[in-house]
Amino acid sequence: MLVRLIYASRSPQAISNKLVESILSASQVNNPDSGITGLLCYSQQVFVQAIEGGRDEVNQLFQRLAKDPRHTDVTLLQYQEITQRRYANWSMARVALDKLNMSLLLRYSSAPSLDPFRLSGESTALLLEDLADSGALGTRG
Repeated sequence: MLVRLIYASRSPQAISNKLVESILSASQVNNPDSGITGLLCYSQQVFVQAIEGGRDEVNQLFQRLAKDPRHTDVTLLQYQEITQRRYANWSMARVALDKLNMSLLLRYSSAPSLDPFRLSGESTALLLEDLADSGALGTRG
């Protein structure tokens, strides 16, 4: 059974390219063997991530992320069974949200900055889908 989990977290330090690269590097090594695909979005202090795969694998990954010192205030935004993956092409794609056209964020938010802790899980999922459809995604390597 496939599931998609979307969560938000804060970073205890400013999110740098080095931090993002370390997360993506680990994802690129570990996710294919676990059948995990997804999307990592970030701004200066906030992460939003969609993770897809088998229920057990996604649950285990989320439990590890909740204990990861690079994340604080880990908050589950959406968890659902799915019939197909939305992010099947990426072991982990990425989007730097502070480099986007703010009109996309304003479609789902009352402010032109990302605050997933104030958005519904459904709005966050739709924002991530729009990002994928817009071609805004980057991949590592």
